[in-house]
This record gives sequence, structure tokens and C-alpha cells, in this order.
Amino acid sequence: MEFNHIEYKKPFYKIKQPLKAHLEQYSRFVKLPISYDDLVRYHDLIPLVDDEGEDTLWNAVLYGQSDIESIQKNLKLVYQMLSADGVEMPYVRIASIDFCSYGNSKPFRIKVVNELNDNHDYFYVKKADASRVYGLELEDTFSPDKITYLVDKETLVEEHIVGIPGDVFVKKHGEERVENRLRLAKEFVKFNERCFTRLLGDMRAYNFVVEITQDFDNVQYRIRAMDFDQQCYEGRKNMYLPQYYKDNIKFVELAQELMTIQVAEQYQKQERAAMKKRFLAAKQRTRSILRRLKTDNISTRDNINSLRNDLAHFHNNNDFLSCRTMGEVLILHLECQLGVRMFG
Repeated sequence: MEFNHIEYKKPFYKIKQPLKAHLEQYSRFVKLPISYDDLVRYHDLIPLVDDEGEDTLWNAVLYGQSDIESIQKNLKLVYQMLSADGVEMPYVRIASIDFCSYGNSKPFRIKVVNELNDNHDYFYVKKADASRVYGLELEDTFSPDKITYLVDKETLVEEHIVGIPGDVFVKKHGEERVENRLRLAKEFVKFNERCFTRLLGDMRAYNFVVEITQDFDNVQYRIRAMDFDQQCYEGRKNMYLPQYYKDNIKFVELAQELMTIQVAEQYQKQERAAMKKRFLAAKQRTRSILRRLKTDNISTRDNINSLRNDLAHFHNNNDFLSCRTMGEVLILHLECQLGVRMFG
């Protein structure tokens, strides 16, 4: 089975008081100097194309002369809050503001330049969605990487996740031999297992990045999710497994070429063991977010019923059939995958 695209658009889910309380407790919910709605009041958009003249789906945003100075000032303050805990960064300036109408979060991409060395960075301003926030929190716990983000009412600010988008990586290396191919294949197997275990869906190639690190004698890879909208939303088990998306076929073929099923299963076990250790190291915080998720509504009744049936069959565990929310499904799934009680 393979998936080419998500058949429907996921609705936004409002951040309710229990989730807000968790975010406040862990310093994620703050007062921002500018909101998503403030950025939407632009005058015009100019489509951006890549070096080959192809549409990038991003648009340069133009604001009125009377607004641009305050917008840039406030965005600089946001960047300081996100990256330096509010410490003033006098040599930083906002270089550009871009907008993408594609996808659920309709993000603004902010380019920040350090005038001392011309280095640049990005961050994103998006509409706050509860399922995406749950996805960010679970990524912070269960992945090898930490995620920096801030929320204020209906505005979400996220750091830029460095790496080459998976579809770009495949296009670039499609006709070449990737250096250290086994390590890349191993990383995809572990990424696949990580997404399934924490029920992060829609991991098509353009929703994750490949991070390349030069080791002293070779190259290391890490695959990182960069889209968290489909956290615990989809109703079919296989939609939480990146291996079933047509966009990812090159990664799947690489893994099939270089490792046996037994070797792949060993990497899956290693990743689940690592996820268990990450949970135990952040038990209080993880339990806090799971308690909120357990009573929240971030999917449809049909999706919940479908997924709990799939997982009951997969785990041979009829306890899934009594789950009433996606949070309850995720908690039981985590316990089955990691062999640890989430509560108690």
C-alpha cells in the first residue's frame, strides 16, 4: 500500500485551557509582541521561484510603508525571545518575510540576518493548532532532537529545522551514489519507527529533512520531521509509517537493498529502546502532555474508531477497542511499543 497524498484537509483544533496550562508550566506560552493576524494584513504578494524558474509555493510579502518598521521591530523581538530567551541582539535585522498559502498552517517564513558576519537564520509564524502543538511536544520528548517554539493565543512561532528537504535530497542524489548509504538507510528505518511509535502522520518526503553531518572519517545522517500537523489525526495505521508513502520509495528501496529484515528489526528495537529512555528522562513533562491529550479532541470519531481497530489487530490487544480519544489510543500504543507504563 502506498499513499500519494492526504485525501482531505485537516481542520484546526483550538488550544484549550488544559493544554494552555501545560504550555505555561513549561514556558512555551508567552506574550508575543506580534500576532499571526498582524502579519496577514499585507498589501501584496510576489511569487518566488527557484534557480530553475520553478514555483516554490512561497511568496514575498509586501507591507505598507507605515507598517513595515513596526513589523520588523516586533519580529526581531520575537526572534530574540525564541533564540536567546529575550536577550537583545543589536546586530540582527529582519531581511525578508515570505508567506506560503499551501498546507494547513499557512506559515510566514522570516529571514534573519546577522549584520556582523552576514550569517542568516529563519523562523516561522503560524496559526496555532492544538494537534501541531501536541506534535511538537511529543517530538521534543521522543526524538533525539529538541524543538524550540512559543505560543500566544492563536499564534505559533517555531524555530527553523536545519536540513535538506527529503524530496530535494532524493532529486539531488537520484542519479548519484549517496556517501555512506547504509547509515542513511539505517536512519530512515529508525525515523520510520519513531513516527509510528508516537503516531506522527503524513511524513512524505517534503515534510521531513535530511541533516548531514561530517564525521571525522565519514558522513552521518539524521532524518527529522518538520511538519507536525498530522499528530494523532489519521485513521489508518499505515499513514503513520513513512515507508508507505510513494514520495519515500527511494529511501525504502535503499533500506531493502542494504539490509535484511532481521537487521531492520534490530534497528527498530534500538530506536524503541532509545525512545523509552527519553520518556524516562522526561517522565513528568511527558505525562503532563499525555494527560491533556487524553481528554482533548484532535481528530474525528471515524478516525479514532478506525485507528483503534487497526492497532487492536496489529498488537493483538482488544484494549484498544475501548479507547475513546486519540490520546487514549496513543498512550496504549506507546505502552505496547515501548514496554513501559505511561502512568502508574
